[in-house]
Amino acid sequence: MPATGSTFAPFRHPAFRTLWTATLVSNFGGLVQAVSAAWLMTQLTDNATLIALVQASNTLPIMLFALASGALADIFDRRQIMIAAIAFMAVTSAGLALVAWAGAVTPWVLLAFTFLIGLGQALYNPPWQASMGDLVPREDLPQAVTLNSVGFNLMRSVGPAAGGLIVAAWGAAVGFAVNAFSYIPLLIAMLRWKPDYPPRTIAREPFMAAVGAGLRYVALSPNLVRVLTRSSAFGLSAAALMALLPLVAKSHPEGGSLLFGVLLGCFGAGAIIGALTNTRIRARFSNEWVTRIGMVVFAAATAALALTSNIWAHAGAMFPAGMAWVITLSLFNVTVQLSTPRWVVARALALYQTATFGGMAAGAWLWGAVADAYGLQVALIGAAIGLLLAAAIGFALPMPEFSESDLSPANRFREPVLGLDLRGRSGPIMVMVDYHIAPEDTEEFLTLMARRRDIRRRDGARSWVLLRDLEKPDHWSESYHIATWDDYIRHNTRRTVTDNEVTNALHRLHRDEGDPPVHRLIERHNVSSHADVPLRGKIDVL
Repeated sequence: MPATGSTFAPFRHPAFRTLWTATLVSNFGGLVQAVSAAWLMTQLTDNATLIALVQASNTLPIMLFALASGALADIFDRRQIMIAAIAFMAVTSAGLALVAWAGAVTPWVLLAFTFLIGLGQALYNPPWQASMGDLVPREDLPQAVTLNSVGFNLMRSVGPAAGGLIVAAWGAAVGFAVNAFSYIPLLIAMLRWKPDYPPRTIAREPFMAAVGAGLRYVALSPNLVRVLTRSSAFGLSAAALMALLPLVAKSHPEGGSLLFGVLLGCFGAGAIIGALTNTRIRARFSNEWVTRIGMVVFAAATAALALTSNIWAHAGAMFPAGMAWVITLSLFNVTVQLSTPRWVVARALALYQTATFGGMAAGAWLWGAVADAYGLQVALIGAAIGLLLAAAIGFALPMPEFSESDLSPANRFREPVLGLDLRGRSGPIMVMVDYHIAPEDTEEFLTLMARRRDIRRRDGARSWVLLRDLEKPDHWSESYHIATWDDYIRHNTRRTVTDNEVTNALHRLHRDEGDPPVHRLIERHNVSSHADVPLRGKIDVL
């Protein structure tokens, strides 16, 4: 999908406008909290690893729990999950403010509270990102993702500086309290939003099955695997800049919480410029070149922090770093969203966030340990080299272009009338589809069947095989297994419009009248007298 639409097109939709505005306030509070926590840690300890772990403790929960949140978001009401997450973060932030006010904060207490706030963010992020498709139509989706970045970085340009002022004037406890109150507008906006979710026609997918389905879909989607690999490599080395920035600020004789906030503000200002130019950049360059340039620019900015001690040079380096950050990460995000159907989009985004923030959490710990052992300059230069290597991965695993596939539900499946009284959990189910294929069409048939196999497996089929009749070589049978009858219904309702193109092509090759016959059978591994009894004289082969 070319990125040619107006950056501000999503503002035509009232729900998006309201939630975006409320999110601005929440982002401001979150950035004040981040500055307060990072700077408070520098006052509690000089240990570079502990200082870097403030960043890691905020991102580690996303790596650990994002997939669970994504599965919940795909099988339950996303809005309710987000409301619960917002309330949890508000209460946790208030608790941290009270503990800090009482003077009871230690490095490990601070890391524990930061981890809990990150846990709330892990619960919130996948349903929020997946809700972009509920707030705006598909053609406005890239712009909605970009505007999310604009909103966050608009606050990043002022929030950290404000946080630095708050910490310098009143202390970290006030910064934590500001964050607690900042969730209130977002909570009100979320309570007032009434999304139009499609009606549920089958039983909810069990939680562990939903997690497995998300893992399976992404693992069997080469484009998504490439995005996750590149985002993880980027996060691993890019984390050094943000994790070690408090030490960069503290290294200046005149450094303090205000300088730390100003440097973060420069990063945010650059990110706003990157977000506003994002659409034009993506229209001019391929996704791979956008990714490579973003990583190289971020590497140059990271190296600049290491190779100079001038405050103005450091502030100047943060501008292109912010641009590269938002352009690269928003490209990853949009690629995942446009490559994934709605039934699994929250889980795919969760896995993307797991890969990205997992890389960041590992990177924050790694580069903090390097800074402790060899010094700040060595750690930053090492991270810059890592970013260049991450860019070089593109020669082997280039970024895919935006998918133009129609991933909306095909809505062609009609549940058959059965001759047995099955329950939703009955199974295992075996499905066979028979084809009569002319010899001259065999090559095309096999090509289509390779695509059909990938679609079936992504959507939940197991033990897929293609059989050829030895006595009638022009007769073929496709066979696969599904765990339960409910899973079979889900399997078919997951089919997209693009998937249906393969189905239609196979039907055109079928030489008999009508569509290829489908046999649906339930497996039995005994022959007891309690075997299924047919109803109305029908059998279980349709």
